[in-house]
Amino acid sequence: MSYTILDIASRAGVSKSTVSRVISGKGFTSQEAREKVLKAIEELQYKPNAVARAMVSQRTNNIGVIIYRQHYPIASHPFYGKILDAILMKAKNLHYSVFVTTDKEVSLKSADFMLEKRVDGLILISRLNQEVVGYIDKFNVPYVIVNGTIEKNDVIQIVNHDRKGGSLVADHLYQLGHRKIFVIAGPQDHRSHSLRFEGFSQRIRELGGEITMSDIYFSPTSTFDDGYKGLSDIWDRFLARKPTALFATNDMLAMGAMKFLLEKGLKIPNDIAVAGFDNIDYSNMFHPSLTTVHIDKVKMGEDAVVLLDQLIKKKRMYSR
Repeated sequence: MSYTILDIASRAGVSKSTVSRVISGKGFTSQEAREKVLKAIEELQYKPNAVARAMVSQRTNNIGVIIYRQHYPIASHPFYGKILDAILMKAKNLHYSVFVTTDKEVSLKSADFMLEKRVDGLILISRLNQEVVGYIDKFNVPYVIVNGTIEKNDVIQIVNHDRKGGSLVADHLYQLGHRKIFVIAGPQDHRSHSLRFEGFSQRIRELGGEITMSDIYFSPTSTFDDGYKGLSDIWDRFLARKPTALFATNDMLAMGAMKFLLEKGLKIPNDIAVAGFDNIDYSNMFHPSLTTVHIDKVKMGEDAVVLLDQLIKKKRMYSR
């Protein structure tokens, strides 16, 4: 049987408002009245309704996560999936429940879904646009952005040093003696791939090396399949350039290319060195292991929840 606050009040012999104060922890209640209410709650095995709790506290203890990504996989992606797992674990530790949705079109639909759930805050992952952010701003819901950026200085944006990472790859390969390096660059409308490619190219030129358009393949996606197929499609051009190393702007592209190279009978790294970016779990499982730039995906997810929690509590403090 489901009991209400009125049932608790009747059993305890106190007013409804007294029961509400005990449950919410707000306002003064005598020790005697409090003990009566708690005893009645125990006897009736009362569990507060989540909606009623939210009306009293102005909090649902729910947060929303929206992953904006054009291509599948999304939630199971080895990069974003790792971030999501970290978000779920940290949220549990901070006593939040999590709604998760994905959006291929960067539309307002997913934002509406979360706002209808009356979430206390949002974590927005990957590519974004100003329309979505502007829409969310209207509802005064705290949010943080992970692995994406917008032109708003007052918004917390957790991003990698992608340009620096690309530069580090250039340093590493150049120090190993590689002068002819081929690049598989992921979609350039994606912040991370664009900055990684930019950092790599700029640093190679600073070191005195040269990179031309013939040394670059721009992949339409960042998937394993396009790493494999992309290199297959331009194999003649690749051979003509005679590279001694290959850099791909993420691990999935790099491993797809590695598979094709191995099938062609090349030995890695003896015949050609390969470097990727992200340090996903698969990069260590691949044989030979992939040289890659480490991104702390767990920390990104945990930091997103911790920072969002601080924003939610700050908003609650100022709204009293």
